[in-house]
Amino acid sequence: MQPARILVIRMSSMGDVIHTLPAAASLKHSFPHSHVSWIVRPKWAPLLAGNPYLDEIIPLERSLKSSLACARRLHVQGFDLIVDFQGLVQSALIGAAIRSEKFVGFDRKSVRELPAALFYSSGIETRSNHVVDRNLDLAAGAGAQNLLRVFPLPAGAPECSDQGPLPEGPFILANPFAGWGSKQWPMDRWAALAGLLPLPLVVNGPPGTEPQLAEIRGARAYVSGIDGLIHATRRAQGVVGVDSGPLHLAAALGKPGVGIFGPTDPARNGPYGGTLLVLRKDGAVTDYRRTPDPAESILAITPRMVADALNVSLSGAVERHSA
Repeated sequence: MQPARILVIRMSSMGDVIHTLPAAASLKHSFPHSHVSWIVRPKWAPLLAGNPYLDEIIPLERSLKSSLACARRLHVQGFDLIVDFQGLVQSALIGAAIRSEKFVGFDRKSVRELPAALFYSSGIETRSNHVVDRNLDLAAGAGAQNLLRVFPLPAGAPECSDQGPLPEGPFILANPFAGWGSKQWPMDRWAALAGLLPLPLVVNGPPGTEPQLAEIRGARAYVSGIDGLIHATRRAQGVVGVDSGPLHLAAALGKPGVGIFGPTDPARNGPYGGTLLVLRKDGAVTDYRRTPDPAESILAITPRMVADALNVSLSGAVERHSA
């Protein structure tokens, strides 16, 4: 029996929401007559705007009161299938409170927080490496037979920050921020990189990051929300970034560029699709601890290495476009 109503749970963060897009599309494509809803934090809901594979976007604030109210409302509506791509106790509790005969998540070996697996009616094993493929494995375990590797992202919209609009001509876009310090390349490296590039370097960040962006001499600061970031990424000639949401956005949009990696494993968390080159020190230790300072392995990546890799990536993009 095909599910009439499907609920996707993937509340955050930016990169993880983007990495779940193909799996959600696969569910809708496999069950075209179903009603697919997605629970997401309001901050990341713009990433799902206009998604042709979704029928409903459910923004959920990070509070117990909001979670309980949402669970009660969705329980009344009823779902035939709930798929928890988050894999946390919090997301599993929300799914359990909504209730469905079929509540699917990763099995004990694959789930992010082990107790979450206790709430699923079906635990799905995955042997894939990259997060996108792991999510597709989960969608397949939930019944999706037609897997799509698509990233239906909105068009975005131009935003004019206090520093002015984007350059009229070609530019390189970078977002120097990461979720924690060990993944972050120092600000002075970005300033050095700006001096090595033949095109202007535009550095993006969300509101509140103006002081940090101002430290990057020789670059143009562009402060924006998600719509502005998507628009800027689509316009950019190339992208440079660390292991964070904006880099995964660029990969999803098929942009050329460079990913600077240190402690996190690009085979699991790197840019998906092959259009971006990844720089990582040989023998770098994989470590997902949220430490405040840049990891030794990411400090081994120099501005000259990034500039040279960017030139290779942009040249390859021109060749692919000409072929």
